Amino acid sequence: MTLRQMFEPSAVAVVGASKTEGKIGYEAMANASEFDGAVYPVNPSTDGELFGASFVDSVTDIDDDVDLALCCVPGPATPDVLEECGEAGIGAAVIYAGGFAEAGPEGEELQAAVVETADEYGISLLGPNTSGFVVPATDLLCSFASGAEKVPPGNTAVIAQSGGVAHVLAFQSRRQGRGVSAMVGLGNRANVGFTETIEYFDADDRTDAIVLHVEGTDDGRGLLEACRASDTPVVAYKVGQSDVGEFAESHTGALTGDHELYTAGFAQYGVPTVDATDDLLDAAAALGDSPEPDGPNVGVVTAQAGPGIIITDRIQRAGGRLPELTQETRDRIDDVLPGLTYTGNPVDTGRPMPEFGDVVTAVAEDDTVDIVLVYELFEQALGFPVEALDGLAERVDKPVLFATDGIEEDMAEDVAALSDVGVPLFETPERAADAAAVLARYAEMHTLAGAGEVVADE
Repeated sequence: MTLRQMFEPSAVAVVGASKTEGKIGYEAMANASEFDGAVYPVNPSTDGELFGASFVDSVTDIDDDVDLALCCVPGPATPDVLEECGEAGIGAAVIYAGGFAEAGPEGEELQAAVVETADEYGISLLGPNTSGFVVPATDLLCSFASGAEKVPPGNTAVIAQSGGVAHVLAFQSRRQGRGVSAMVGLGNRANVGFTETIEYFDADDRTDAIVLHVEGTDDGRGLLEACRASDTPVVAYKVGQSDVGEFAESHTGALTGDHELYTAGFAQYGVPTVDATDDLLDAAAALGDSPEPDGPNVGVVTAQAGPGIIITDRIQRAGGRLPELTQETRDRIDDVLPGLTYTGNPVDTGRPMPEFGDVVTAVAEDDTVDIVLVYELFEQALGFPVEALDGLAERVDKPVLFATDGIEEDMAEDVAALSDVGVPLFETPERAADAAAVLARYAEMHTLAGAGEVVADE
């Protein structure tokens, strides 16, 4: 199955387009109309134009090569709409309606009919029971949610079982100034699921990290194999540590399953897991914006001892390691800043003085360090060590993370400068520590995999 027609269409049809604001058919057409390609509103009961495009009665009446149909019709009407899409040669469709497998036996029969039609015509089908997807870089907004047009382009592909969670992650990414390469809500996964989307975005040039929101799946092996085959780093948030199975089944037709089993499976296949949506995006930023670490050893440089203690404690509790720096590195730091508070690991400079960047560089160049984490409370007279950090990750071929706090408007210029040199920025000691710990676990998992210790076929 190829998803090119879904995520790279030349033209889009909105079936069930409506002139009534608030209806899915109106909101989906409003968003879709942002697309640079042709967008056709389809509704046999409506005349005139919508967002500058003339209504047609059926997709079979469109004199154009349409790749993607957005189905804004009630569930029972969906099989007939898909039949028309197949006759028109449309290769991909999104079904927004609910009332399918998640709704009981009758819904299961309806979903089976939809899948049968999709299979007959070779249609890649997203949903049912989804809020769709967005690809911000091409203004392909195949979602009916308000605000989808404001999600900026980024380098993280969000693949979520829940369309609601997909949008939560996309909107969070906007607030964090990161954006997404794509946001996909899988819904019931009747045809297109985790495996197909992971494979597609692994090959996508705009995607440097993939994040997964997983409730449950009936194809765990396929999911894990796709993760292991991906050259693009994958991080997962597996929900369901408590008993939410019945609610989850009513949501997307999926039971959550055994959380520990899923987590162990992901770890075995080289996928670190997290327990919160912001952790998922932070991990993606760390993995997507940095070189992959060669090992789990974290070197910490802090300009304030208290936050450094929080970071040190949290990294070690999450499975990361803080190795002792070599004597050569410690002597080098002492030459720059004699009388430091602490020159082991973490290195504590006491405050962000002018030589702070030299200390960071010394730690980054230490051979015992695989990952560098820097914390500095903002001081306006000194700013951030942007010049020292510029290109440092590439020079040492190690991830370099930076965390800070201060008055937002005072930091704005320096934050923008850090973004320009490609250093992932985190807002709290805890979030930076958690991101570093994910990098550490990722490195350890992939070291074991390279040594043949992943028992994937057990």
